[in-house]
Amino acid sequence: MGKAKGPREGVYPFVPLEFERLAVEEQRRRAAEFEARLKSRRTTRHFSTDPVPRELIEAAVRIAGRAPSGANRQPWHFVVVADPGIKRKIREAAEAEERENYQHRFPGDWLEALAPLGTDWHKPFLEEAPYLIVVFRQDYGRERQADGSERKVKHYYVQESVGIACGFLIAALHWMGLVSLTHTPSPMGFLSRILKRPANEKPYLLIPVGYPARNAQVPDIPKKPLAEIMTLLG
Repeated sequence: MGKAKGPREGVYPFVPLEFERLAVEEQRRRAAEFEARLKSRRTTRHFSTDPVPRELIEAAVRIAGRAPSGANRQPWHFVVVADPGIKRKIREAAEAEERENYQHRFPGDWLEALAPLGTDWHKPFLEEAPYLIVVFRQDYGRERQADGSERKVKHYYVQESVGIACGFLIAALHWMGLVSLTHTPSPMGFLSRILKRPANEKPYLLIPVGYPARNAQVPDIPKKPLAEIMTLLG
């Protein structure tokens, strides 16, 4: 049996794949159940301040950490923020950037695309949501050597890997009965500064998480049908 070299261990041992081949009807049932559940997933900007059990957030991050990644480098780090003071700092910094974006930086076509969604530079959800999950991409790893020095470890397909992990995270949060928002204030450098992250990490996504407010509303927007997003060959 061939063996693959790992980034640190030198060689990974191979173990039997744990896999249960399901009957086709069970596969169809699971597919329908998962699709129905994910069909109800919506992004919201209206959060309840009701507390969320921390173990749910930890479970969602563990699930995100199961995502595949280039050469198994797992180039991500998730900073979970519950501290009201830190959330306040993040909101203030995000609103400062977004105010500048909406008033001066965003081109007209982008503002036109955003208009039907009713968004603006005000971001109260950054304080209202019980948790903010700030996803950082790790452009390279840092490995401590025996002599105390540190060497860089190359990461591969970082953007793709972190994007997949975020997909796992969002699906997990919805599956366990929480709502989330994918927020990308631009630029996002303030997150590195406020959260004191190392130089090899860059902000990727800011995800408020919690329960929806009782009066939460979402725009009635469609998703493209299967015929527009899939091409079947053969």
